[in-house]
Amino acid sequence: MENRFLPIGIQDFEDLRNRGCIYVDKTDLIYKLATEGKPYFLSRPRRFGKSLLLSTMEAYFLGKKELFKGLALENLEKEWIEYPVLKISFGTDNYPDLESLKSALNLQLSGYEKLYGLQVEDRRFAPRFTNLIKEMAEQTGKNVVIFIDEYDKPILDALYTEYEEQNRQELRSFYSPLKDSDKYIRFLFITGITKVSHVNIFSGLNQLNDISLDGSYSSICGISESELEQYFEPEIKTLAEKQELTVAETKEKLARMYDGYHFSHDVEGVYNPFCLLKCFFANDFGSYWFESGTPSFLVKTLQYQPLELENLVNGRLATENQFKNYDPHSKNMLPVVYQSGYLTIKDFEKENRFYTLDFPNREVEEGFLEVLLQKFVTVPYDDMGLEIGNMKIALKNRNIDKVLSIIKSAIADLPTIVKKDMCENYYESVTHLMFRMTGCRVVSELQSVAGRSDVVAATKDSVFIFELKMDNGRLFEEVAEEALAQIDANGYADRFAVSGKQMYKVGVVFSSNGKGMVGWKVKQRNELS
Repeated sequence: MENRFLPIGIQDFEDLRNRGCIYVDKTDLIYKLATEGKPYFLSRPRRFGKSLLLSTMEAYFLGKKELFKGLALENLEKEWIEYPVLKISFGTDNYPDLESLKSALNLQLSGYEKLYGLQVEDRRFAPRFTNLIKEMAEQTGKNVVIFIDEYDKPILDALYTEYEEQNRQELRSFYSPLKDSDKYIRFLFITGITKVSHVNIFSGLNQLNDISLDGSYSSICGISESELEQYFEPEIKTLAEKQELTVAETKEKLARMYDGYHFSHDVEGVYNPFCLLKCFFANDFGSYWFESGTPSFLVKTLQYQPLELENLVNGRLATENQFKNYDPHSKNMLPVVYQSGYLTIKDFEKENRFYTLDFPNREVEEGFLEVLLQKFVTVPYDDMGLEIGNMKIALKNRNIDKVLSIIKSAIADLPTIVKKDMCENYYESVTHLMFRMTGCRVVSELQSVAGRSDVVAATKDSVFIFELKMDNGRLFEEVAEEALAQIDANGYADRFAVSGKQMYKVGVVFSSNGKGMVGWKVKQRNELS
């Protein structure tokens, strides 16, 4: 295979092109944005190519035609006008307090002020930003192109600290000139992970066009299936050879691991570009999301918000407003998980405008469940992988006592972050999480005609139906028998009657005082096809 360079970690378009790296051409969408509007906002998870997108736009507006040789923009653009570009980026530093934010703002503004020979008398950031935009336009005779990358990072870095509100107020003031400077602005593009609704951070900038859920731009970041086949055929073949798979099997596994992101409904899905490139580089189906794409604010939020797993997994139905805008003071976790990239749009019901959200692929699912488990179980993280592996073997061998003993050890005591009145939800959620980590097909609160079962786990040849009960001061035997009777009375097992699988009904009893699992009782039912 010829020498082909994968642009792993390269966020500068000019550097990428000069190195001869593979570039998935998105420049037709850039031309569409530049010619059809002016102020835009785009929310995408980290490691999805937002910074490279801005760098490509920057090269375009600087008139660097030579960098676009062979790309769509080379023929689409006829004039190639050079505009003054002002780029503010928060993606390369951390902002745990107000001083770090002020230092970053001062550093970035000072560089442009020096470039344009401006004397600064008022040290406040908003007047400096206003003056800079005006001077750049007047000195060049052309309106200014403005890029703001990771606009929300200074807020998210300070989340749940005394500096969160201070950083928010500082940014609100800093961004305020964008509206009044409109006559000097040729193009404005803002990126971030979240769209923060509560803070009204772009005060008065009502005309900002949010394209985060716009189907026309759903693939502007990421790599679609058609692009994968167009640009990476040699890499796919090499990966297939290394893994001793056919090309078709390799594509199927790539899709299971890294595909499945939909940023609108009724559009082609996209792969996470970073994970895909890492896979091709290593020629291995590794788990690259967790080590590179887990935002710290997600972990923080999980520490401060209650665990409500049923609101996050199993194809959650939601309206657009429920997952589009993030309010740091709300207990709604859905926007955080969606905008972090752990959930994506899987379906859309047009009449009522209901979206179905779920994990995009197996790699993301595993990464998210690991984040949750680290926060809500007592098993040391180093031992968790071993315990999950032991659960997987025990399930395969239908050793229910071993499976539940592992879960019992993991939730020996109620964590201090979980309130006593939430312990039933906690126990069900962690039980579900640990089963799901094994790779089994797991459903919580599976609907039957007569009611809902708590957790159902299925392997290749077995089905395990778990009914979870709190003891509420009653005897274990009484509660366990009640759980088993509920499985029978509500017909939870009926839907699996023709599966031909070995079926196990399990009544599991937990302590209502937060002392973990009291015990369990098992009944076996052999279903023949």
